Amino acid sequence: MDYLNVGHSGLKISHLSLGGWTTFGGLLTDMNVGRQIIHTAYDGGVNFFDIADVYARGGSEWMMGSILSDFPRHRLVISTKLFWPMSDDPNDRGLSRKHIMESIDKSLRRINTDYVDIYFCHRHDENTPLLETARAMDDLIHQGKILYWGTSEWPPEKIDEVNALCEKYNLYAPIVEQPQYNMIYRNRFETEVAPMVDKHGMGTVIWSPLASGLLTGKYDDGVPEDSRLGQLEWLRERLYRDDLVEKVKDLQPIADDLGCSRAELAIAWAMQHPSVTSVILGATKVEQMESNLRAAEVAENITDDVMQAVDAIFDPEFVPA
Repeated sequence: MDYLNVGHSGLKISHLSLGGWTTFGGLLTDMNVGRQIIHTAYDGGVNFFDIADVYARGGSEWMMGSILSDFPRHRLVISTKLFWPMSDDPNDRGLSRKHIMESIDKSLRRINTDYVDIYFCHRHDENTPLLETARAMDDLIHQGKILYWGTSEWPPEKIDEVNALCEKYNLYAPIVEQPQYNMIYRNRFETEVAPMVDKHGMGTVIWSPLASGLLTGKYDDGVPEDSRLGQLEWLRERLYRDDLVEKVKDLQPIADDLGCSRAELAIAWAMQHPSVTSVILGATKVEQMESNLRAAEVAENITDDVMQAVDAIFDPEFVPA
């Protein structure tokens, strides 16, 4: 496993990481299976674990936090996020100072840790001044409750703006952005996000490298009931399209030449982008985690010819509807 600096910071995280979106506390509730998955990731060299308060309404933080306590805290890089509503209360959402200060304490209790390494603003908040959010994050760093902060799915212009504010007012600036990036959803990252984070010396930890499993080939012949798309209708309506399924089938010869699965190919492909610090993986089965980790070896065999073959299938300029 390689460990890369997050942007220009001194923090090093594993090139492959494990996240809790839709899995821990959601589709995955068996603590024993969850423990096996996290231990498999840790034993494979993963040191970065990504959570959010909204995942399973706190259930993901609680479940992953309970298992992560098996390991020495200094060997872990743990992140969580805030923004989305956690109740019907009008202040229990967004990036106001009130919500930030209250949310971090709730997350720390659920994860059972004194601090998180990275605290993400899960989206940009149009209803809160950027300076208010940046000052609150800066205060949390001074308080020792977070070590760094980051953005997730922020418009590039807002990343630019908040970095300028942090420089002007001598505040700790975000060190990382968390965007979606995979063979299907690549245009925005490659043309807008990557140039902006590079400009400001930020890293990226990308999510959904397998497009919620579509790139694995498991949906070649329909949607299995026990799959992620089979259980999450909103995600199925967004991703499951005949034209995308056919493109995924075209990846098989490339994977065969590399002696790997399409899932391993897709993850290894995402690892190649120079602006990607870590690829966040998801798993509900130990076998999935083991396969995902093998992508680190496959990445060593991704040549320019392989990249060009993928480009011929998934046009870099393609923008999904």
